[in-house]
Amino acid sequence: MNQKTAFLLTSLFVLLSLACNVTFTFGVPTPIAPPPTAVIPTATPLPLSAQVTLISQPYIETNQNPPFTITAQTPQLTGSSDPRVQAFNQRLAGLVQKEVETFRANFLQNPNPPLSGGSSLEVTYTLVHQFGEIWSLKFDFSFYSDGAAHPGLYSLTLNYDLAHNRELTLGDLFLPDSNYLEAISAYCIAELSKQPFFEGPFTEGAQPTLENYRNWNITPQGLMITFDEYQVAPYAAGPQTIIVPYTELHAMLAPSGPLADLIK
Repeated sequence: MNQKTAFLLTSLFVLLSLACNVTFTFGVPTPIAPPPTAVIPTATPLPLSAQVTLISQPYIETNQNPPFTITAQTPQLTGSSDPRVQAFNQRLAGLVQKEVETFRANFLQNPNPPLSGGSSLEVTYTLVHQFGEIWSLKFDFSFYSDGAAHPGLYSLTLNYDLAHNRELTLGDLFLPDSNYLEAISAYCIAELSKQPFFEGPFTEGAQPTLENYRNWNITPQGLMITFDEYQVAPYAAGPQTIIVPYTELHAMLAPSGPLADLIK
């Protein structure tokens, strides 16, 4: 075999080897990476207040000797067994029950036979506002005691943070050490002064004390203050209600307090 033939055979061998390598390389399938694990989105739980419905539980009680009638509507939340809901319901029921028991005890002391047609108590409520997890309710107690000159009416309010399971105080809405009572009182006095009956001893009922401003509710427009009969006006004028705009209180409101979402 001459050199030329040897060279040709060697070249052919190299070419065949390369061809085999190429064929081998292309003949092996390229590994396919497994698909990424699918991420199943987690449902965002509804706020607690969005899971519940407010209903009324009626109550009626009658007595013959001495005669009286008690009717009441008690607000209750349904739709959740969360302990916070149960605690709120207990607070609502307890508020109504306490007043009913007090009136029942008083009515049982009335003369028998009655001096007039007997005694009565009617308990109603209003959901003044609910936003986020905050619930603001107002209870009205309309009553007549046998032999009295006329019926009476007074109110109680309840403002509650359902998420944190606590009843709100007026001070919870404001910055520490702010003169919020003075500001609320000044606005209410200015509004009440527009009425002819607001004079003399009635002005004492609007002075800046927690007792005078015990009945307050949250509304979209401002704080609603309720003054009971005789507090700032004679009986004939009835209870008085003043809404203090948030703009009057904005500088004192706690920026991360219960009203934060309402006043943005």
